[in-house]
Order: sequence, then structure tokens, then C-alpha cells
Amino acid sequence: MKQLIDQNLLQEHNAKQEAAVTSDYNALAEKLDRSGVRIDTILEQAKQFTVAVPSWGVGTGGTRFARFPGKGEPRNIFEKLDDCSVIQLLSQATPAVSLHIPWDRPKDPNELRQYAEQYGLHFDAMNSNTFQDQIGQEESYKFGSLTHTNKAVREQAIAHNIDVVELGQKLGSKALTVWVGDGSNFPGQQHFKNSFSHYLDSIKTVYNSLPDDWNMLLEHKIFEPAFYSTVIQDWGSSYLAAKETGERCLSLVDLGHHAPNVNIEMIVSRLAQFGKLGGFHFNDSKYGDDDLDSGSINPYQLFLIFNELTDIRAQDPSYRPFYMLDQSHNVTDPIESLMYSAAEVQRAFVKSLLVDRQALTQYQETNDPMMAQASLKQAYNLDVEPILQMARLHTGGAIDPVSCYRASGYRAAVAKARPADPNKTGSGIV
Repeated sequence: MKQLIDQNLLQEHNAKQEAAVTSDYNALAEKLDRSGVRIDTILEQAKQFTVAVPSWGVGTGGTRFARFPGKGEPRNIFEKLDDCSVIQLLSQATPAVSLHIPWDRPKDPNELRQYAEQYGLHFDAMNSNTFQDQIGQEESYKFGSLTHTNKAVREQAIAHNIDVVELGQKLGSKALTVWVGDGSNFPGQQHFKNSFSHYLDSIKTVYNSLPDDWNMLLEHKIFEPAFYSTVIQDWGSSYLAAKETGERCLSLVDLGHHAPNVNIEMIVSRLAQFGKLGGFHFNDSKYGDDDLDSGSINPYQLFLIFNELTDIRAQDPSYRPFYMLDQSHNVTDPIESLMYSAAEVQRAFVKSLLVDRQALTQYQETNDPMMAQASLKQAYNLDVEPILQMARLHTGGAIDPVSCYRASGYRAAVAKARPADPNKTGSGIV
């Protein structure tokens, strides 16, 4: 398998830390054993955990005001996969890549699939794009796409989504994620009922084109670019649309797409209870849809979400939602941020495995709020870094991905090979 980071460097880097990691791991094992928890069982689950990376995430993002190009940012989908391979090599938790079309459309799908496979990568859910006009496009999405009042615009958006599905089949993907920025910026601009009806009709048409082993994931967002009303603005609208569309049409939860202080973990429970929780886009936010690094603002919320997911999996071991990072990196090296975020999501997952569910259930049933929340905090406050480090060591990754990446000089090398173009963005986002 092709690797862009020197294996000798990786092994030397790990060798300097392995003794300390082993010591910390054994100490944690002894502590967990006193609670009846076998650390090796947790380690195996940590090694199996994966989260997809977004192709656009390895480029430099921006805001509505400016974008500052990063050094050596990828200029095409093949260079994006190069960067994704480095993230996977060092973190060993990100073997899947989620593509955004048309940003990542290849001339030859088979060539792209083979290029990914040489790195041990495969393709996660495909993302369609009807929130911006493309070169040569006949109809404009300025006033909507799948919900537009003009049938010709809706048909164009439907055709694009079906085209993305067909491309995804060639790449080995199994899901289509649909997010639209459709909505309104002024009261009275849009007929709420009609726009939702148009959405349902459009989505059903796309759904009926799906292969039998595919899922459709509907992503909601409270605002932006529509600031007065958004057609699929919350989990309720997403649930209604998914329920009306079909069994394999599910809701996708992006952690940054809610109003501040919304109880996202309860939304997770509600959607799962009725069989409509399809997956997640992990990120973090402070004020709005900031797309900050996962776990950088509210790691406890991330843990509480995984607490619900682990409870769901305990009741249904076959449950397998789609997990993906969805971030915009404006001031950091995107590779570093994605490795950091993958570890933070994995950390929340591991901590959720340590919750004493029997005790928690008892506290809930006996209405003991103090001990119920204390049982969650007991798992959350535990330092599980030795488990994450050992998982990476056992699977061929880096004990400390970021420091190993910096020591490799990868960013400086690609900066020379990829001349900067201030007029373009490797992220696909302007």
C-alpha cells in the first residue's frame, strides 16, 4: 500500500513514546479493572471506530468576508486524496472519504477509485450541490433548487442528484447526502406549504432512483443562506420528509446546524427511536454554523451524543450510522485539524463505552438526578488518551499524529509541488 509519510520516521517517532504509553495504558487498565471493565475490550472497539473525512475539508475554507489560501492546499481531487491518505495513515480512524459533486467530479471514476484504493481508502456518502450555480448551468438556484417555483429548476436539481448517485455507484459509495440552502430572506417571499411540497416531490423522485442497497440522508440547517426561513430548517422537517419519502430515507444531524443551546443529544434519541437517525456531520460551534474543529468548544456535548448512540447500539448492535467530519479550516493546517477532530470524536465514543449503564438505568428509574449525572461525569472525566494512543500504535498509526506529521515535513513538501493560486480554493468553498 502506498504511503506518503516515511515509515522509518513513523516507527522512530513511536519508539520514543511507546514505553510511556504502555505504562500509562497499564495504569489505566488497573484503574478500570477495579470497576470491572476490561481495557482490552475497550481497546478493540476503539480500533474499530472510524469517521469519514470530507474531501473539501483538506482545503482552506473562508468566511463571507475573506479567504486566506493555505500553503500547498490541494488543487484537485487526486491531491485531496493524497492529503486524506496522510490523515488515515497517522490517525488510523479515517479510511473513508466523502466527495462533493461537482467539486470532485473525476473524468474517469475507475481511475479515481483505483487511486483511492492504493492508499487503502474508500468512498463514503456522496454529497450533491444545488446551493450554487455551476458553469454552463441552464437554470439558476438563486431562488431555490429542489423547492423552486419553476419546475424546470426543480428538474435540473433532481437530475443532478440522480447523476451524483450514478457516479457514486461507480466509486463504491452507498449513500447520498442532500442538503439544500433553499428558503427565503423576507417575510412573504415564499409560500411555506408549497415549497415543502415541492421538496417532497423532488426528494421522492431522487429516492426512487436509488439502488436497493443505498440510503438517502437528509441534512437540515437552521439558517444560511436563507436567513428568514429555511425549507429543511430543523430535525422535525427532516423527519417528516424522511418519513414521507421511504424506509431508506433518513435524517442526518450536523452538530453545527442548530440554534445555540439546542439539546442535540435528545434529537439523536428521538430520531433513533423512530428509525430515522441516519448519520452525523461532526464539528463544533460557538455562535452559529461555525464548522469549528470537533470537540474544540463543547466536548461534553459530543460525549452526551455518543452516550445516546452507545445506548442505541446496546439495544440494536446492527445499527451503523454514517459518521463524517464536516469542518472549515481558516487558520489551521487542515490535515492537523482533521486528525485532531477524528481523535476527539473517537475519544467521545470510547468514554461513552465506560458509562455504567446498569447503574445509570437504576438512577433514572429511581429518580436520582445527582447520581445519574455523576455516573455520566465519572466516564467523561476519565482520561482515555492511553487507549487512543495504544489503538493507533496497534493499527500502524502514530501515537501522536500531529507531532509526527509536523516532523515529516509533508506540508512543506507539497507547498513546493503545489504552487499557490490565490484565485482558487482547494476546499471547493468560496
